Amino acid sequence: MADTMTTQERFKCMYDHKEADRVPIADAPWPTTHARWREQGLPEGADYREFLGMDVTANFGFDISPQYPTATVEDTDDYRIYTTPWGVTMKNWKHIGSTPEYHDFTVTDPETWKDAKARMTPTRDRIDWERLEREYSTWVEDGLWKRLNFWFGFDITHSWFIGTERGLMAFVEHPEWLREMYETEVEMNVALAQMIFDAGYEFDEICWPDDMGYKGSAFFSVETYRELIKPVHKRAIDFAHANGAVTHLHSCGGIMKLIPELVDIGLDALNPMEVKAGMDPLAIKKEFGKDLVLHGGINCLLWADLDAFKDEMRRLMPEMMKDGGYIFASDHSIPENVTLDDMREIIALAKDLGSY
Repeated sequence: MADTMTTQERFKCMYDHKEADRVPIADAPWPTTHARWREQGLPEGADYREFLGMDVTANFGFDISPQYPTATVEDTDDYRIYTTPWGVTMKNWKHIGSTPEYHDFTVTDPETWKDAKARMTPTRDRIDWERLEREYSTWVEDGLWKRLNFWFGFDITHSWFIGTERGLMAFVEHPEWLREMYETEVEMNVALAQMIFDAGYEFDEICWPDDMGYKGSAFFSVETYRELIKPVHKRAIDFAHANGAVTHLHSCGGIMKLIPELVDIGLDALNPMEVKAGMDPLAIKKEFGKDLVLHGGINCLLWADLDAFKDEMRRLMPEMMKDGGYIFASDHSIPENVTLDDMREIIALAKDLGSY
């Protein structure tokens, strides 16, 4: 079936839990996957989404960091070690798809947090106004789904700011410190987003990443979520709804026990439903499909076996897409073992299976 809707119209149908011409297709490759695709025929500078016939979203964010000085510490053919605006020294591999190695942190306790907090003031220069002025009208004219990206919460704090072990220990030793960090982060986002809305720019969705789980479980109890994290999630959701936007949370890991809490505060969409971590997309659809748009859920461990991945699509998609409310994607992202031709076949099948 040929596409008859714009991406914006297609996403809007899903969020209204109505059928569209087809389900939206929105997934992202690893940087190493993207580099491999260029070798296989993706033109230099081309948007892989347009090239492959996926749905194109417009994504815009801003800087809420403490703006610590950045510098390159070491740069080799294989990796780069550098400091970030969050005061973290990290190592990134150039030719291997992986998460960064975190070497050092500036903020390590409530005392060092005071300096970071003083640096986190919502000033207009944290927003790329020139890009908004240059590109926004095109986003509207082209019918793109417009996403405003927030950056706050448990995952951002422990991985990008203070370190995982320290962040987990603080749940017991310094919960008020964590609460203050989470609240400061979300209020930075809200203040900067309000400047954008006040300037007349509208966005369809506010989304943010907050990986709260690992294999089989969340990093913390439901009670801890309710006490420390749920209030800031609710703050972002309430702000989005007050400004006519829906909300989309990316949270990896086994977070089944947190889904009722997310529904309770009005979250609109959940991604990626990580199967290998214990998430069950069909069970989530059955219990929460009337409340949540579900994005993802196709086991990315099957990417290496194209036939197996297609079989999983055939098993899941007919149920997931019922009554709208589904966006096609893997349950994480596209690894480097997926060729450009493989991706073409997957998208063709997603459009075939996902047509209403």
